[in-house]
Amino acid sequence: MTGARGDGEDVCRSDAARHGTVTVVPRGEPAVSVVIPVKDDAALLTRCLSALVAQDRPVDEIIVVDNGSSDDSADRARAAGARVVRCDDPGIPAAASAGYDAARGDLILRLDADCVPEPGWVRAVVGAFAADADIAAFTGRARFTDGPAALRTPLELLYLGAYRALLGLTLGHPPLFGSNLAFRREAWESVRGEVHRDDPELHDDLDLAFHLGRGHRIGMLPEGRMGMSMRPFTDGRFGRRVHRGYRSVVVHWPHDFPPRRWRRLVTESLRRRAARRMLA
Repeated sequence: MTGARGDGEDVCRSDAARHGTVTVVPRGEPAVSVVIPVKDDAALLTRCLSALVAQDRPVDEIIVVDNGSSDDSADRARAAGARVVRCDDPGIPAAASAGYDAARGDLILRLDADCVPEPGWVRAVVGAFAADADIAAFTGRARFTDGPAALRTPLELLYLGAYRALLGLTLGHPPLFGSNLAFRREAWESVRGEVHRDDPELHDDLDLAFHLGRGHRIGMLPEGRMGMSMRPFTDGRFGRRVHRGYRSVVVHWPHDFPPRRWRRLVTESLRRRAARRMLA
């Protein structure tokens, strides 16, 4: 995705560039990698990649992690200019982790193949990190783009609202949401040996939130909502998703049993504040 480097700028070329338009990223801005795990989702992946190419702040690389697809997901990713990483270990935790390991950017952004980012998504994420150097990871909101129109908003409030409320209480901070999240590469490097990447029955984003939240601040993106499919309710696997959520919580017990975790988080927060006062 990255073209020639000139004095004072990085030139990132997309499909628009091949039609005579070149988007310029000023030097000094962080390099951005986008990671998309995929398995047999070629059509939706193509839509997602088109939306990424159309971003008003281009990315330096798009990494599609092929987790054993039997369709042409990998070929479509290559055709769109993405770098394909193959992960034969089953499950999204393994695939997502492989993508993060492969990412070269200062910031790693994550979404799913069924997502449609708004044109300003990357710009908003980069701006959020620039505005608060103490935050290691951001997570954002989402909206449904398909399914019955009358149900989209109620289900969004029910499904995503409950996710934030219940797991925010469990964690003591905002949970990460795999369809719309971003973190600094050094934050990933600090926990990459701890995450449960070998357990396909976990939610990788929730597991990552447990580990990142222990020593890093997690914030909410102030702008926009990620478009995503309503298929959590239509693919017949909602019960399995709930089971995985429960498993993703209890696998961290007793060390991260809520009262014990809250106490440690408060202690860590006070320590950080004291360190900032000493440096002021």
